[in-house]
Amino acid sequence: MSGGWCTIESDPGCFTELISEFGVSGVQVEELYSLDADSMSGLGTVHGLIFLFKWRDSKDDRPTATDYQDYLFFAQQMISNACATQAILGILLNRPMLDLGEELTAFRAFTKEFPPELKGLAISNCEMMRKAHNSFARPEPFVSEERAATKDDDVYHFISYLPVNGKLWELDGLKQGPVCLGDATEANWLEVVRPVIQKRIEAYSTKEIRFNLMAVIGDRRIALQEQQVAIEKEKNMTVGKVQARAGQIPSAAELSALANAHPPPPPIGEVAVDQRSVDDLVIALAHLARRSAQVSADIQMEQQKVEQWKIENRRRKHNYVPFIVNLLKLLAERGELGNLIEAAKSRKKARGN
Repeated sequence: MSGGWCTIESDPGCFTELISEFGVSGVQVEELYSLDADSMSGLGTVHGLIFLFKWRDSKDDRPTATDYQDYLFFAQQMISNACATQAILGILLNRPMLDLGEELTAFRAFTKEFPPELKGLAISNCEMMRKAHNSFARPEPFVSEERAATKDDDVYHFISYLPVNGKLWELDGLKQGPVCLGDATEANWLEVVRPVIQKRIEAYSTKEIRFNLMAVIGDRRIALQEQQVAIEKEKNMTVGKVQARAGQIPSAAELSALANAHPPPPPIGEVAVDQRSVDDLVIALAHLARRSAQVSADIQMEQQKVEQWKIENRRRKHNYVPFIVNLLKLLAERGELGNLIEAAKSRKKARGN
C-alpha cells in the first residue's frame, strides 16, 4: 500500500493544475455560482459537475446500478481524503473524447474489468495520482498523529454528475455503485441535473450553507482561439469583397458606429456574400470587427486567469514556515520581538474595546 493522501483545497485553479499533472490536456475547471441556463451557456462543453457538501450519515434508499461495467468507470473510495481526486477521475475516465494522456489511458485499460472496490484500490495505490494529489498539501509547521474523524468534525465529500450512454449518473465513491438518475443526452443533461442538485442543496439548507459546485469543461482558451480563427477567416473574406466593390475600408471608428447603429446581418451561410450589397457587407464587417475584438479580450482574460492560478498554486505549495521561524529568531536577536508582541496585544485589546 502506498502512503497516505492529504486533504486539498476545493478550488478551480487547484483542480485544473491537478488534472494537468495527471497528463490530461484541453480541460479546465470552473466554479459555478448558479445553475441557471444563462450561467451554464457560456461554459462551452461541460464534461461533468463536481459537487462538494458537508457529509452526513443519512439514509439513502436509492438503488445503485449493477449492469454498467461495459461503459461506465466507477470506483469505490478505499482511502481517506482521496474523494476530490476520485470525483475528478470519475469524470475524466468516462469521457472518451478527452485526451487523457499515456498514464491515465493505460490506467483505464488496466482497470476496465476490475470491480469497484479494486478500482478504488488501484487509485489508492497509483503513485502518480497520489504524488500529484499530495503536491497540493498545505505545509504544516507541526506534525500531529492522525486520528479518525468524529461526529463533531466537519467532514466534506465530493461527488460527480455526468452523462454516459444516454443516462445521467451520480458517482459517489462511498456507495456500492453508481446511481442512475434517468435519461439524459449530451444536449440536455445539464437541464436534467439542475433539479437534482437543487433538491440536494434544499435538503441541507436549513442547517448547512457551505456548498461548492464546479464544472469540468474544455479549455476555454482553445475554444476561443477556434472562434477567433473562424471570425478572422470570415472577416478577411468580407474585407476582400468590400475592397473589390467599394475600393475603401471604413476606419475603426466608423465600423464601431455602424455596429452600434445596425443589427448584425444573417450568418454567412444563410446569405451568400456575393449577394449582399456594399452597405450590407460593410455592416457585416463592422460586427465581425467587434466580435473579433471581444474574443481577443476574452482570450486575454482567460490567460490572465490561468496565470493567476499558477501564482496561487505556487503559494499553496510553498512552505513559509522556515522563513517565519528565521524572521522570529532575527527579531529576537535584535531585541525587537518582545516589543512587537506587546504592540500586537495592545492593538487587539483596543479593537476588543
